[in-house]
Amino acid sequence: MTPAHGHTPHHGGSHGHHPEHDDSGQAEILDLDAEVLAEHIASITAWLPLNSEPRQIVDLGCGTGAGTFALLERFPDAHVIAVDASAGHLQLLREKAYARGMQDRVRTVQADLDTDHWPDLGTPGLVWASASMHHMARPDRALADVHELLAPGGLFAVVELDGFPRFLPAHAPEGQPGLEERAHAATDSYHAEHVPHRGADWGPMLTAAGFTVEDERTITVNIEGNRSQAIGRYAHASLQRIRGAAAPALSPEDLVALDELLDVDSPHSILRRSDLAVRTERTVWAARRA
Repeated sequence: MTPAHGHTPHHGGSHGHHPEHDDSGQAEILDLDAEVLAEHIASITAWLPLNSEPRQIVDLGCGTGAGTFALLERFPDAHVIAVDASAGHLQLLREKAYARGMQDRVRTVQADLDTDHWPDLGTPGLVWASASMHHMARPDRALADVHELLAPGGLFAVVELDGFPRFLPAHAPEGQPGLEERAHAATDSYHAEHVPHRGADWGPMLTAAGFTVEDERTITVNIEGNRSQAIGRYAHASLQRIRGAAAPALSPEDLVALDELLDVDSPHSILRRSDLAVRTERTVWAARRA
């Protein structure tokens, strides 16, 4: 379930375009997101209101495969076409498929989903788009393309973030409480300009594209850090990624505190904290092609 532009963390999926933003930092965040939120992703796939189990699935903006592998586990007779703009992410996905013995059930397709003509993706019974639709330059056109792609009666699952995850308690770090919120606020103007559909209500847009929205669900995530060693790495990678965009708007004191959190050798490193948690929300729209 995976995404992101090169300067901010993006969680749960990958974008469908802008291949120049492919880098190992984003792949690391996508993999950590998949590991930490595996139960939540599985709960979404189990909830989908399907009329029958799909045999053909398309994962749009698949990233490194969080959604792809959750769907393969949920639907053992299905094949997935995993689509992303990033050759690097698709290579990682293929390596995972071989490692899991699932290579015969996955086909990867490198494509820019903002182009006028999509590649042949078959006639899937389920299309999955996790944290990818808000990156589309023309989401109305992309929704129309998905509507045309789906088999009659097929389901389109749109999973979107209500916001980036938060990891630190409000009183942290010592001396600069609330730093994490200020760092995220410092990037808001950038996102408003460059990712205007982040946090959008996709229900009306899906209806306008000809879908029937059958259900909508918001999932609240609150995972205590002691449940997974990956949460510290997830928090570090996410804050490291946001630093570049946030730095110009942060006070010198905040920037020093942020760099201490990111310094793996510092006694104040975020990796040494025992009070981390993953707090976020994700909303899922299940829309059917009539």
